[in-house]
Amino acid sequence: MIGRGILDGIRVLDFTRVVAGPSCTRVLADLGAEVVKVEPPEGDLLRTGWPRRGGVSVIFAGQNAGKRFVAVDLRQAAGVDLVLRLAERCDVVVENFRPGVAARLGIGYDQVRARRPSTVYCSVSGYGQDGRAAQRRAYAPVVHAEVGLLQYKARETEREPVPEPVSHADIAAGMAAAQGVLAALFRRERTGQGAHVDASMCEAMLAANEWSAVEANGGPDYARSPFRPGKAAVVQLGDVAGTWVAVPGSPAAALVACARLWGRPELLDEPRFATMEDRSAHLDDCIALIGEFAATFTSFDAFESTMSDGARLPIGRLATMADTLEVDWAVDRGAYVEVPAGDGGKVVVHRSPLRISDADCGPRGGVGHLGADNRAVLTDVLGLTPDDLDRLESAGVIVARDDR
Repeated sequence: MIGRGILDGIRVLDFTRVVAGPSCTRVLADLGAEVVKVEPPEGDLLRTGWPRRGGVSVIFAGQNAGKRFVAVDLRQAAGVDLVLRLAERCDVVVENFRPGVAARLGIGYDQVRARRPSTVYCSVSGYGQDGRAAQRRAYAPVVHAEVGLLQYKARETEREPVPEPVSHADIAAGMAAAQGVLAALFRRERTGQGAHVDASMCEAMLAANEWSAVEANGGPDYARSPFRPGKAAVVQLGDVAGTWVAVPGSPAAALVACARLWGRPELLDEPRFATMEDRSAHLDDCIALIGEFAATFTSFDAFESTMSDGARLPIGRLATMADTLEVDWAVDRGAYVEVPAGDGGKVVVHRSPLRISDADCGPRGGVGHLGADNRAVLTDVLGLTPDDLDRLESAGVIVARDDR
């Protein structure tokens, strides 16, 4: 756990669940904001994930480390009143219900703004707060299909469409939402004016895909372009382990550098490889030759040095996500931190990717069970007494339970 952040003094009321919204509020928490996560009595769905540390789901911890955890039944009028009183004392409110749900619950933008006009209110949804698709349910796999990602990947890899194993659309939407919140907070510092930030998963994925503009303007001209990440060469070195490495860019462009560094420039005199267009028409042959060149190296360091120094081309060694715990850049940057989890457990989560001078970035606390901070938050923020809290618990307005 680390110290003072750049958003120190900012309080966020977080109604989000699963991934898209929580990834936004995790960013705000990493930057130093006090984030109060409000869950329903049944808890965030992500709490059901396995494995667990200290009785808390690890995947839940990854999206929610550093927050405070309150569980309130919004089906009760007293629960709605409670969270609106919390909202009056918060700078930011974030929710990722379907459009209109927050308002029906009594915690929508207009209801919160009536209590505190300067609030920055952020709504994260699949298709945005307006338009014909606004009421459709959305999960990352659906968005990946509808924004062209699965089709583009299938076309580039020349395979049948397959799902993405990572929720890119959720994370992209969360990052976009965090940008919007930070921009709105900056404007509020100048004008005192609040705002409603509307972040959609589909549009976030368009922004997160560098090929969106190309596809929207007639599609790529691969015959002449040096950029083709979907066809980048992934080849093996000649070491004992048979290390796999990724060579970025189009193999049609990379072969030129490899032939020169290999001492075989005559390869480029062959009709298949004479021009960029020729090489682009024979990508599999280009990849095969790049693989032959890579196989002449018995260490990754030697191959990386040759390609970096001789062609200004970076090379990547294939690794598992778990391997990144021990790689030099992650260790040196402190990319992972260990935080408390549940009942005396510890969980390793990613730190913030940001480093800001004179401020710390990363989780300032761990992750607790459902409603773990009910009493502390409601006492600190609203000044409720033990008797008040006892009455709320007895009525089921606030709930606390062990995730196990």
